[in-house]
Amino acid sequence: MSLALAHSRARTGVHAPPVRVEVYLSPGLPIIQIVGLPEAAVRESRDRVRAAIQCSQLDMPNRRMIINLAPADLPKEGGRFDLPIALALLAASGDVNVEALGRCELLGELALTGELRMVDGVLPAALAAARAGRALIVPAGNGEEAALASGAQTYVARTLLEVVAHLNGQKSLPLAQTNPAAWLTPAYPDLAEVRGQFQARRALEIAAAGAHHLLLIGPPGCGKTLLASRLPGLLPEPSEAEALESAAIASVSGRGLDLARWRVRGFRSPHHTASGVALVGGGAEPRPGEISLAHHGVLFLDELSQWSRRTLDVLREPMESGVITISRAAGTAEFPAQFQLVAAMNPCPCGWAGDPSGRCRCALDVVQRYRGRLSGPLLDRIDLQLNVPRLAAHEMRADAPRGESTASVRARVLAARDRQQQRNGTTNARLSQAQVERHCRLSADDQNLLERAMEVLQLTARATQRILRVARTIADLEDSAAITTTQLTEAIGYRQLDRGLSPTGGD
Repeated sequence: MSLALAHSRARTGVHAPPVRVEVYLSPGLPIIQIVGLPEAAVRESRDRVRAAIQCSQLDMPNRRMIINLAPADLPKEGGRFDLPIALALLAASGDVNVEALGRCELLGELALTGELRMVDGVLPAALAAARAGRALIVPAGNGEEAALASGAQTYVARTLLEVVAHLNGQKSLPLAQTNPAAWLTPAYPDLAEVRGQFQARRALEIAAAGAHHLLLIGPPGCGKTLLASRLPGLLPEPSEAEALESAAIASVSGRGLDLARWRVRGFRSPHHTASGVALVGGGAEPRPGEISLAHHGVLFLDELSQWSRRTLDVLREPMESGVITISRAAGTAEFPAQFQLVAAMNPCPCGWAGDPSGRCRCALDVVQRYRGRLSGPLLDRIDLQLNVPRLAAHEMRADAPRGESTASVRARVLAARDRQQQRNGTTNARLSQAQVERHCRLSADDQNLLERAMEVLQLTARATQRILRVARTIADLEDSAAITTTQLTEAIGYRQLDRGLSPTGGD
């Protein structure tokens, strides 16, 4: 037999498109030629495969070897194709069962000794192999990650010889297994530790209940970061499908998948000096950025006004669509980015604008330039904008009353989310235009109130729609079938950056 075929998977974003490794042996000098748009690491597999086969005491074909990685227009990168190339060569020379090889997919980089090394992006490949109805063989180091894909028949191997013995029916490989005992139980900080700030706690509860974006504006040390860190504890546990989506992104990120935390909602807090590529993803071979790593979780941007305006504006599209598309000369990659944004900033350069102490001396134009770093379209997409005041001295005493715990607030959040799922099939923050019109109807008086607010605050249509979504969430928290005047007024009150600045530089 001079022709053989092995199945593998490439990595394109969070997808794992199929790759057919076709090997043809022809008369001529024993050289290996790889075609099919291979990158440098794939071309170098010629030497790794040759050494691995010979060090495993197997017979390297003594003929001209043409290896085609199909489809030819799909870029191939990394060492993930070493194992299927080696087995296709051995099958073409008659050393491996061709039928058994055709029933499975293979991933793995080969050491010169024939040992298998880990590769990235295994979880998306395992999910795709399960959908294709084929078994998957991966290095032992990737076994636990691949086993997360329910319904996948995944085997693990340590060496090339073990895979050959398995395919020839001599000794079966062990199945990949997960270790649920090693999965961490989420331990979130308690909201009761946050002193005072009752309005901010209320806004945090609304944000959690409706998956709304939140901006906290206040002086240094008022508890903005403390509040943001409590949000993940208020959110419902991710479903298995959501957890797998997030884990697949981490698998292809190049940073590794923390298997102990794969069922924990992500909380990403990049530094304000991060670039646009670090935030949204990119590179010559596109990798996911912070917004994708926060998929189904929380993205916390501290010191929001210190971020580059150009960097922040790249968030506008994914905040609406929930995906980010990265286009490069070599191709296009799409990553999920359905994150919940929580941001914090000072009200002015010195941080004390609007404080009762009057310690702020920033001129009005200075404050306007400072806040002007945030574009109007970006602020439009942030549902809740709230001023967080400085705590009074008596609120910091050890015997001062503590607020509600995370557990009690989370119970209300979960109840509100259940109402949304039963009514909308999604959270209120992601209601479509038609769903807003159907589920966020107002009385005639309330409609007039909203229209007056639009005129006074110069609200855009997008901001108005977000007010209605927030009002619907407040109604769900209070188990109200219709939006009341009080709930609508509260929702309008959270558009605090739309009110402009006072002549003293305060809010």
